[in-house]
Amino acid sequence: MTAAPTTNDGVLVDRYGRVARDLRVSLTDKCNLRCTYCMPAEGLPWLAGPQLLTDDEIVRLVRVAVHRLGVTEVRFTGGEPLIRPGLVGIVSAVAALEPRPRISLTTNGIGLDRLAPALRAAGLDRVNVSLDTLDRARFAELTRRDRLDDVLAGLAGAAAAGLTPVKVNAVLMRGVNEDEAPALLRFALAHGYELRFIEQMPLDAQHGWDRATMVTAEEILTALRAEFELSADPAERGAAPAETWLVGGGPARVGVIGSVTRPFCGDCDRTRLTADGQVRACLFATEESDLRGALRAGADDAELARRWRAAMWGKRAGHGIDDPAFLQPARPMSAIGG
Repeated sequence: MTAAPTTNDGVLVDRYGRVARDLRVSLTDKCNLRCTYCMPAEGLPWLAGPQLLTDDEIVRLVRVAVHRLGVTEVRFTGGEPLIRPGLVGIVSAVAALEPRPRISLTTNGIGLDRLAPALRAAGLDRVNVSLDTLDRARFAELTRRDRLDDVLAGLAGAAAAGLTPVKVNAVLMRGVNEDEAPALLRFALAHGYELRFIEQMPLDAQHGWDRATMVTAEEILTALRAEFELSADPAERGAAPAETWLVGGGPARVGVIGSVTRPFCGDCDRTRLTADGQVRACLFATEESDLRGALRAGADDAELARRWRAAMWGKRAGHGIDDPAFLQPARPMSAIGG
């Protein structure tokens, strides 16, 4: 095994030759929903203010990633990133970088109708909005909040502001909403959104994930094919997590992210920065590397880049969910960033 790179070679490469060019940045661990598959009804012990990266610290670390490490895509996540007060300013500062990365946002959509124009003007390119059900009562049960109308308004507002393609992320769960796959696709097609189904992953705060309750990629495709004609998408998938299919011959597409049953670890190009300044090489990593401490101790950009490269060099070959020794990360999805 070769040693970790020590020179400023301009890329985030791991020992398996994968190069990370897609940076996911969590802006907060807080959320204004309480989805049952993510966190308990009472919420979680949130990060204290001093633990969080400041707006300037976030922008500096993104600049290091873009200027020194070859990152070309930046996605802001949470928790719920729309509740970060400085979001528009952060997006604007990142959009001003040269070379300019593609900038996207993953959100639950609440408040997006109001913020979408400002985010588009700041330089945001597109959004992913989470929506697991179109049934009002079911939405309230799943999220413990009666906010379906707000999410639908957020989707419409994003499209009107030009944050396209607007992508919709849906998680199906057995005995909860697995019957909604065709309805969700009809909805997306009717509004010009791109739908992505995501297999439920073991990232809940309660550590209650059960593979038996997860609706698999193959089950989702079977349900869709009962109503729609799906054909293989001729477009190159590359490092994209979603396998996509043309609906009715195209151009509309639907995707399935089979993180558990159809892992794509061999092509992964992502690196993650948590809201408190930790680098995670994988969504399911059990270890993190601290950049916040180095940054606040006075490290220059070259040193921050060196530490980031060292963190990514140790990335594992795969997430190992099927390994009997698999351990769920201590942090839940809301604290890691999607």
